[in-house]
Order: sequence, then structure tokens, then C-alpha cells
Amino acid sequence: MMIRNHYDEEHEAFRDAFRTFLEREAIPNRAQYRADGMVSRDLYRKMGEQGFLCSWVPEEYGGLGLTDFRYDQVMMEEVGRSLESGIWTGALNRNSPPYIGKYGSEETKRHFLPKLASGEMICAIAMTEPDAGSDIAGFKTRAEQRPDGTWVLNGSKTYISYGLIAELFVVAAKTDVNNKRQLGLFLVERGMPGFSNGRKLEKLGFHTQDTAELIFEDVVLQPIHVLGDPAKGFDYMRGGLAEERLTTAAQSLPWSQKAIELTLDFVTQRKAFGQTVADFQNTKFKLAEMQTEVNACQAFLDHCARLFNAGQLDQATAASLKLKTSEVQGRIVDECLQLHGSAGYMQEYPICQLYQDARIFRIFAGTSEVMKIVIAKDLMGR
Repeated sequence: MMIRNHYDEEHEAFRDAFRTFLEREAIPNRAQYRADGMVSRDLYRKMGEQGFLCSWVPEEYGGLGLTDFRYDQVMMEEVGRSLESGIWTGALNRNSPPYIGKYGSEETKRHFLPKLASGEMICAIAMTEPDAGSDIAGFKTRAEQRPDGTWVLNGSKTYISYGLIAELFVVAAKTDVNNKRQLGLFLVERGMPGFSNGRKLEKLGFHTQDTAELIFEDVVLQPIHVLGDPAKGFDYMRGGLAEERLTTAAQSLPWSQKAIELTLDFVTQRKAFGQTVADFQNTKFKLAEMQTEVNACQAFLDHCARLFNAGQLDQATAASLKLKTSEVQGRIVDECLQLHGSAGYMQEYPICQLYQDARIFRIFAGTSEVMKIVIAKDLMGR
């Protein structure tokens, strides 16, 4: 691995604490998580108790006030090291809760942020619909305001990560039938009348992260459940994309590094034709190429994390990062599985899991094709 000067002593102390937590609370239970098809809800409560959930939340709302993205980056590196893909701290901490911190009213923030930081609640984001993914104009979920100031939500969402165990959802819904791009962002709590889960979805990878459908039938929402201006949800979502794509890249890259490490260990022990697989020139060249790609991506990722901390990470740069890291991940896990031979196709070998989990990263947070459109628009706009 490359030498980095990216972290301070405080980050490394935080890393040690989180690594110890995973080794004690998560890694021993991986087989059970896989059998259940989800990580235990109790684990997230323990994470909150230890300060590992939404650590960016200001102290006045019950958090640690650690706004430096590098703390989240440390956690995602350690999750990659642990091989427990169901604990996607980036999604739990950075994909949906920041919408509450940025656009929630004072009453909303005081009610929900302490619960997110403590682990009493975990929050998921609900954007994708059965007939609309990246095409926001195709959303059918609608929210209508009533004379008394409440809102009524109807529609459905699908492919929602943590759809079964989350207690709170940031839901995007149309708020003007005559304007295809007018959206609002609303908070829906589990247990609200009219809110229910559809089926649990079976996936290619991420077998310990629950994914489900959500159904809204005349769900009544109070003003506390409205985030900001209900006509500006599209702008809010656009504003959060750079953070979401940075988070996706920060989760993706550690698994590329882990795939190389697993493969290096395998090829130095596996023998073929009287020598180890590592002795073949092709193996050496493949490993060298892959590590070089990871190192280049790591430098780009660290740079983007610092830009984000300074409020300077733009959408095109974040899209470039997400495109590069996810495409590199796809190539690396494929090459690493190949170097494992038939063993790589067996579920008992971790490289098989990494291969399955990697495929979604070229779709998460916008497909690779969408990333290219964002980058091209920026180039041409200059």
C-alpha cells in the first residue's frame, strides 16, 4: 500500500477504536448476518452508543461534532478490512441524515438528530421508484398539502437499502402535478399509518444489507416532517450528490485494496506446475497493475475528501472520482477472482463475496453512464 500523510493522530485513534468495535461486535457474527440477510439492528444501537453513527451531528444535538469527512473515511476503510459489507457506514451517516442537518427546521433537528446520533433511529434514503431511477421527472410518488398545513403522501419506492430495519426515511415526492421537476423531501417514520414495507428483495451481492420496497398510502405528515422548501427538493438532492458520490467512492476503494491483499495471500500459497502462482510473471504484472490503479485512486480520493472539507468539491469532480473508483473496483475484483482460479468461484472464499458486492458500485449514486454525462456537461459548459 502507498504511504499516505492524509490522517492525523486523532483519526488514527478513532480508527483503533472502531476497529476494536468491529472485531468485538461485528466480525464474530458475520455468519449469522448472512443467514439472516441483514445486520442485527442491535449492532447499530451499539455503534450509536460508541459515537460511530452520524458523528458529524453538532454537540448541541447529541453528536460529536466531527464534521471532518476523514473520520467517515476511516470507518469505511475499516469496514472494508472487516469484509462485512452490510455495515455501510457511508450510507448510514452521509447519504440521508445530512438532509436533516441542512434543511430541517430547528424543531426537526432537535427531534431527530439526537436519535440518529445515539442509534435509537437509523435513517435511509428513498428516491428510486419501480419505473424511475435516475429520471426524477418520472417519479410518481406525490405529496399534497392540505388546508391545515399537513401533507398526504402516496406512492412507492424500491431498491431501498436498510428498507426493513431503518426507522426513518428521507422520501422524495412530487409536489406539483404540473411541474415534472418540482419535488419535496419528506421524513417518514416507521409505524406511521399508511406506511408499510413491500417484499424483501434478493440481490446479487450485499447479502447482509436488507433491501426492500416501501409503500405509502395516504400517509399524513406534519410540518416537522417537511425538509426545507417543498418545492426545492430537486435542488437539495443535486446539492447532496457530491457528498453521496464521495461516500460511494470511499466505500468502494477499500474493497479494491482488500481484494488485492486477499489475492496476494492466496497466490503466494497456491502451487501450480511446481511453483507458487505468485512466481508466474503474469501474476506479478497483474498485481503490480492493480496496486498502481488503487494507489492512483487513493490519491484522488484523499484529495477529494480535503476538497469536501473545504466546501470545494464540485459535482463533476465527485462524478469523476465515483466513476474511476467503481470502474477500477470492477476490474480488480474480476482479475483477483481469476487469479484464484476455481476457488474464486466458491462462496467460502472472500473474493467471491467481494466480486458479488462490487457490481452495484457502477450503479449506486448514479450509473457510470450518468457520471459521464455529468463530467461531459461540465467540460462543455466551460
